Amino acid sequence: MPKIVNAEARRQDVVEAVWRIIAVDGLEKASLREVADEAGLAVGSVRHYFAGSEELLTHSFATVVDRIVTRLDEALPALEKNPPASPEHREAVLTLLGELLPLDERRAVEACVWMAFRNAARIRPFLAAEADRSHREVAALMGRAIITLMPAGEPEEALVVEAERLLATLDGLCMHALLQPAWMTAGICRDVLERHLDGLAA
Repeated sequence: MPKIVNAEARRQDVVEAVWRIIAVDGLEKASLREVADEAGLAVGSVRHYFAGSEELLTHSFATVVDRIVTRLDEALPALEKNPPASPEHREAVLTLLGELLPLDERRAVEACVWMAFRNAARIRPFLAAEADRSHREVAALMGRAIITLMPAGEPEEALVVEAERLLATLDGLCMHALLQPAWMTAGICRDVLERHLDGLAA
């Protein structure tokens, strides 16, 4: 009997091939031919699951965004159930923020891919909608985290500014950690985040 192929699993294999290529050689190298070779498939097989390179890249972008947002969503309840300023709350905040940083191989690949797609969206219009979604969803989650960190009664404008400031800090840390991993270690990333949280509390 012919082997039954799980279409969704095969699509994910192709997406992860795209991610590996981007992490090693950059987004420009993620052509259908290169992706097919990396996934161990024929180009025609890749086209069976994705109509062309734009659909493949858009889906690969959406998938990495979904993974990151899902992990943030799963980490958020620990912030909201622990009293603000408690050691448990602070640790929950650091765990949540760490999901956006390249602190291990899995998160490093995802962070590299996410950054590459967000940057490419500036000049590739077909990626713009996904770039906008990724910012909105992550910003909303950071906003929920900020609410647990700021004094009660702060105006909405202040919360928005602090959420964006936190995102900018995370983006900067992520970029530094990807470009200078020997220097920007997990420990230094944590120290920077600790200082940022101290500033919010003050």
